[in-house]
Amino acid sequence: MSEILQAVLDGADGAELAALPLPESYRGALVRREEIQMFEGVDSAEKDPRKSLHVEEVALPELAPDEAYVAVMASSINFNTVWSAIFEPLPTFGFLDRLGKESTWGARHALGYHVVGSDASGVVLKVGSAVRNWKPGAKVTVHCNYVDDQDPSSHDDSMLAANQRIWGFETNFGGLAEIAVVKANQLMPKPTHLSWEESAVNALCNSTSYRMLVSKNGAGMSQGDRVLVWGASGGLGSYAVQYVLNGGGIPLGVVSSPEKVELLHDFGVDAVIDRRAGDYRFWLDEFHQDESEWRRFGKDVRGLIGEDPDIVFEHPGRQTMGASVFVAKRGGLIVTCAATSGYMIEYDNRHLWMKLKSIKGSHFANYREAWDANALVCEGKILPPLSAVYPLAEVGEAAFQVHRNLHEGKIGVLCLAPSEGLGIDDHELRERVGEDRITLFRRHGV
Repeated sequence: MSEILQAVLDGADGAELAALPLPESYRGALVRREEIQMFEGVDSAEKDPRKSLHVEEVALPELAPDEAYVAVMASSINFNTVWSAIFEPLPTFGFLDRLGKESTWGARHALGYHVVGSDASGVVLKVGSAVRNWKPGAKVTVHCNYVDDQDPSSHDDSMLAANQRIWGFETNFGGLAEIAVVKANQLMPKPTHLSWEESAVNALCNSTSYRMLVSKNGAGMSQGDRVLVWGASGGLGSYAVQYVLNGGGIPLGVVSSPEKVELLHDFGVDAVIDRRAGDYRFWLDEFHQDESEWRRFGKDVRGLIGEDPDIVFEHPGRQTMGASVFVAKRGGLIVTCAATSGYMIEYDNRHLWMKLKSIKGSHFANYREAWDANALVCEGKILPPLSAVYPLAEVGEAAFQVHRNLHEGKIGVLCLAPSEGLGIDDHELRERVGEDRITLFRRHGV
């Protein structure tokens, strides 16, 4: 691996990289099948990814014809990495076993360990015999939509495919490693003005937010739309407010501290609610919600943006869905992609049906959507909300930070990259975009 790293750092061309011998093994962050019971009886909030995520040498798998080996310079932590690490809501080995039954190539994934990670930036080392559009030496980012293109259900919108998967979560050989194995249709160009770690944090959350708000498969946001964004300084929300601003909408961000309010103001978001300062108590107890609190929240929303929101960007789930359904305007849309505070949601259905509101589910993005979202990053129109960077050896601590919500934006992980700030090729574009804007989350330190 040291020879591969040095070649990348020296700017070796594709032919030189292709000529390098591939290692028999590489380091990866993994969970072990034998440990899936380690947190049995422990409350979810107390489960510790630092105990279950291990960085170990694993064997390099054989490359399928439609795949590529990528030397991973950097990756990032997503909530699905946390779920893998705490074996919730299900141990991910069940996903790997089902993939293993589909084909000879799928069988490679069903192992006693699972190399996790659903983001990556790096350099293509080798491509399979069926790969046409990518060659060794290409600098790339990786999106996580893992699709079987032989299944007719994967065509039209691949997110509706019967066996659509998330790479590094429902497949093995993910991005939190020195080498990743990816399908060619997961590859996208690396932004030339960003470092490896700045490039690595975008694909999953940025693509998800793009589909939710911009795509016809999501909200199809229009100019002037008022959009309420929960967790607006987090990994998903920080992209969402950018899409609202770029699309001529009016974002209202909900955050949890005065420091995050200031961060969003610097990001260009004028209307921000500090939910802790507001002390909204949507739940009276475990079983009952308080409509008077929904009304108080709605009044505060209208006071900031003038009307009820056309769109609610919803991902906390149980804690907020009742308020989201209530606060959306008549005929409005609640678009949801996750449930970080709980999957079993409750809302008053009268406010949905009698006011003709809609709830729409959304999950990651298809290749077209991910490509278009990545292009906006490459053009400097969408900024990476990178807030912290850890080395691969400390991936457990990085996942712990995300699990306990001790971070904002995205946490990057250096895999092969020996230090931060490497991989920037277009300094002129970086200067035009603005160093202060690119590094806003790091400078705020929220």
